[in-house]
Amino acid sequence: MGSEAIHGELDERAAKVAERVVAWRRHLHRHPELSNREVNTARLVADHLRGLGLDEVRTGIAGHGVVGVLRGSAPDGGRTVSGGGRVVALRADMDALPVKDLCGADFASEVVDADYPGGPFPVSHACGHDCHTAVLMGAATVLAGVRDRLPGTVLFVFQPAEEGPPVTEEGGARAMVEAGAFADPVPTMAFGLHVTPYPKGYVGYRVGNQYGASTLVRVIVTGKQVHGSTPWEGIDPMPAVGAVLTGIGQLYRQVSAFDPVTVTIGHVEDVGRFNIIGQTVTLWGTVRCAVESDMAEVQRRLTTLVEHSAAAYGATATVEYLQAVPPVHNSGPWVEAALPTLRRVAGGDRVVETGATLGYDDVSELVGRFGGLYVMLGVQDATLDASGRPVPVAGGRGLVTNHNPHFYADDDTLVTGVRLHAHVAYDHLTGALVP
Repeated sequence: MGSEAIHGELDERAAKVAERVVAWRRHLHRHPELSNREVNTARLVADHLRGLGLDEVRTGIAGHGVVGVLRGSAPDGGRTVSGGGRVVALRADMDALPVKDLCGADFASEVVDADYPGGPFPVSHACGHDCHTAVLMGAATVLAGVRDRLPGTVLFVFQPAEEGPPVTEEGGARAMVEAGAFADPVPTMAFGLHVTPYPKGYVGYRVGNQYGASTLVRVIVTGKQVHGSTPWEGIDPMPAVGAVLTGIGQLYRQVSAFDPVTVTIGHVEDVGRFNIIGQTVTLWGTVRCAVESDMAEVQRRLTTLVEHSAAAYGATATVEYLQAVPPVHNSGPWVEAALPTLRRVAGGDRVVETGATLGYDDVSELVGRFGGLYVMLGVQDATLDASGRPVPVAGGRGLVTNHNPHFYADDDTLVTGVRLHAHVAYDHLTGALVP
C-alpha cells in the first residue's frame, strides 16, 4: 500500500473514531482534575490504551503520567542511519485549572477541589487539555489499527501537571523525563498540539520560539507584626509590597524593548485581620521572556527591586524562582519537514504562521531534547483579517483566550487533531518527516 492510500486510511479511521473522541472530551471536561491529581483521567486513558492491545501501557510515571508503547511490525522502512527504528512521541497534557467553568456548554464542570493546596478551587479545563487528551486517545486508536504498516515505534505520552504542580511537589514533563519515561525507546521526534482561539481547523506554526521561557516567582516580604493602632511600634510590610507592585511595571524599560518580557503578580497572600499589621506578605507570580537569555537579567533586576524596596521601609524580603520552563522552540528544518504533512491534513490555505506569545508549555522539555515541533489547532468561531490576526465571525461565540472561564472549543474540530497526530507519526516513522 502506497503512502497516499495509507494516508487515506488514517483519515477514514479518524472519521470513525470522531464521535468517541467528542464523548471522551465531554466526559473529561465534566470531570476535570488539577495538576498532580489526574487520577481518574489517567485511569480512563490507561484503560483505553490497554483495550487497544498496545505492547506496553506504563502508568504512575511522575505522578499520574501514562505512556503507551506501540511497536509497528512493518520491516525496515523506518530505519535511521544508525540502524535503530524511528520513535515518535506524541504528547498530550491532562491537567485542568483552578478556574470556574463559564463556557456555557451542557457538559460544563461543576467540580470543586476542596483539598488542593490553597483551595478550595473550582476546577475546569479552561486551557483545553481535555481536547488534547481525547484527541491523542483517538490517534492511538487510529494508529493501533495500522500497526502492521508502521516501521517504527509510537509513544503515546499523557502528561500530568503541565500547568505546574503545587510548589511542594514535583511534576510535569521534566519529571517524566527524569523518571525514565523516554529512556527505552528514546524518541527521534516529539510532537504535540495546543487548541487555541484561531479559526476552526486552522493549524498555526512558528519558526523559532512558539512559546516563551517561564518561571514561577515567590516573594516574601517580612516586617514586624503589631496592632493597627500603633504602626510605629512595628514594621508594616504593605508599603514595601506596594512599591514592588508599582516597580514591576517599570522592569520592561530595563531590558531590550525588541524582545518582550513580562512579570505578573497573580496572587497576594496575607495572614491577619483588619486591625493587625501582619508579619509577612507573600506574592506569587510569573516571569515570561520571549528570549530565554533575558531570563537571568530580568530575575536579577526583580530581585534587586524587591530587596531594595523592602529595605526602604525597614522590612526584609526573599525572592525564589521555581518551576523553570524553557521556551518551545521549533527549528526551521523541523518545520520545513513537517509543512507538507500539516498542509495535507488541514489544507494548504489553513496552515499559517502565527505570531510570538509569552505563554509557556513544558512540552519544550521533549521538543528540546528529542527534536520535533509543537503546533496550534484553531477551535473557535473566527476568521483571519488582512494582517493574519484572528477576529470573531458574526453571530459566533467570539474569541476567548485560554485560561479564561469562558474558554470554549468546537467539538467538530477535534478530528483534525486526531489526523494531525496520526499523519505526523506515520510520516516520521517512514522517513518522510525528518529534517
